[in-house]
Amino acid sequence: MLKFERQFYSDTVKAIVGVDEAGRGPLAGPVVAAAVVFPPDYTSELINDSKQLTEKKREALYQEVIDHALGYGIAFVSAEEIDALNIYAATQKAMRAAIAQIQCPYDLILTDAMKMDGFDVPLIPVIKGDAKALNIAGASILAKVTRDRYMNELQTKYPNFSFSVHKGYGTAKHLEELEKYGPIEKVHRKTFKPVAKFYQEQLTLF
Repeated sequence: MLKFERQFYSDTVKAIVGVDEAGRGPLAGPVVAAAVVFPPDYTSELINDSKQLTEKKREALYQEVIDHALGYGIAFVSAEEIDALNIYAATQKAMRAAIAQIQCPYDLILTDAMKMDGFDVPLIPVIKGDAKALNIAGASILAKVTRDRYMNELQTKYPNFSFSVHKGYGTAKHLEELEKYGPIEKVHRKTFKPVAKFYQEQLTLF
């Protein structure tokens, strides 16, 4: 059971936001961030780092998180924005947008190793926070499931790419598809290798 937050609850800290993201590494699709506030007395033996859960378990726990959260937010930053900002800044933007959706009062923010400033409450980056803090793990589930669902929808739109399988990550299958069909505008991240090479090759033709 994840209980890292318990050390912070006090007379002045009664609600904590956990924040995490999904999709920093893929070659395609958005980065998605989520923020979750659980009641201080909420516990779960099932909620864990989304990477430690099967897709079926994540899907089941998605509703569990929403049903028990005092507040939550989910935000996307597109592939185009990632290219314009860089992935680090884009991830921060998504996290800030997710936190901004929280409508209940909160006194502390815990992120999965992401430093940010400019908030009215303290923010603590926690290394491997999604495997330590319940609120961050809840956020990781919302972010991962939301992004996976988005990538599944992309496959119906672009059937040449197995987005429902590789979720946009640079697997051998995805690289094979890229070589065969080329990148999809506004879906693939132009600044990410090996996507970037296709655009560089185009420039050398002119």
